[in-house]
Amino acid sequence: MQPRELLGTAQVPGGEELRLFRRGADFMIVLDRNELMNSRMSGSEEALAIMACERLRGRKGLHLLIGGYGMGFTLRAALARLGPADRVTVAELVPEIIAWARGPMATLAAGCLDDPRVDIAERDVALVIADAQARYDAVLLDVDNGPDGLTRASNDRLYSSEGLRIARRALKPGGILAIWSAAPDDAFARRLRSAGFAVDEVAVRARSNGKGARHVIWFATPR
Repeated sequence: MQPRELLGTAQVPGGEELRLFRRGADFMIVLDRNELMNSRMSGSEEALAIMACERLRGRKGLHLLIGGYGMGFTLRAALARLGPADRVTVAELVPEIIAWARGPMATLAAGCLDDPRVDIAERDVALVIADAQARYDAVLLDVDNGPDGLTRASNDRLYSSEGLRIARRALKPGGILAIWSAAPDDAFARRLRSAGFAVDEVAVRARSNGKGARHVIWFATPR
């Protein structure tokens, strides 16, 4: 097997070190021994955007917030389905993630960060959400490993009861809070409902060909 090549490291504020590897044409972002992202595993991140956009069909002048750039799968899938008058704000806490997208992973990024519809906020998405009031048609969260986080303990506040209430205030009427997770979490689904959301839980495959591990996306709309 071809060995992995270390391309870069990045310190997560308040968390641990991320490492970017390349093996052949594939990229991996790793935390300790956990592979957080792999360029061959795009299906569930794409589904986060595709299914959210389907639920917003018919609305004009959309403004989406994506929490966590990752490898850009969610952003690119959203841009492919949005119109010229729509907008996407991407909140990414780790500056190196964006630098890697413009550098060694530029081919994978396919110019999505330079799309005129895209704004990059190099901030904690929790702060971006807290600053908003009825601003977004959808908030798409692919932060950490879902509600059961790995990279940063303070990410838990995003998924707390108070964090969910704050996210609810950031949505326009009829807006959607969509949350990606590596695994089901019944307690979190109950917390979403307690925060005033109607919840649709969807199982999706990790790979775009319908194979791979099963991940979960919650689509939550304010009641």
